[in-house]
Amino acid sequence: MSDGSYTTGIDEELADNLVRVARTSLGDTLRSVLYFTPSQFDVLYVRSDLYDSAAAAREAKSRLVDFEAAGFAEAPVRTAISGTEGAREGSDIGPYEFTVRFHRNGFVVRILEGDAGVILTTDGMNVTAFEDAAGSIRTLLADR
Repeated sequence: MSDGSYTTGIDEELADNLVRVARTSLGDTLRSVLYFTPSQFDVLYVRSDLYDSAAAAREAKSRLVDFEAAGFAEAPVRTAISGTEGAREGSDIGPYEFTVRFHRNGFVVRILEGDAGVILTTDGMNVTAFEDAAGSIRTLLADR
């Protein structure tokens, strides 16, 4: 989907690895892979049957990215409720890992690590595969 030039500054190796991990974990149900920062995003992959052009895919995904980018501002709240910073004993739910949004015809998965994130969209499927994909993507993002 991309011509190798990215608005976010992601390097091509990381972009390729993110798509590879998502495709391996989620298979043919994967619809798209988006990489984003608080101010920009890149469409790394879109399944060929979804949009007529890269421009159409980018336009369609821009609102989704705008919504999911709010997750960067939510980080202090997620940290506070996770019990990782001074929470009372017994309230520890552990650190944030990823978000899955359920829709009638599929899912949106958001993974954040520092100042970067990945959004995966899929058709309907078994949700356990998301844990594999999100864990691998968080590792790639942390290593960048």
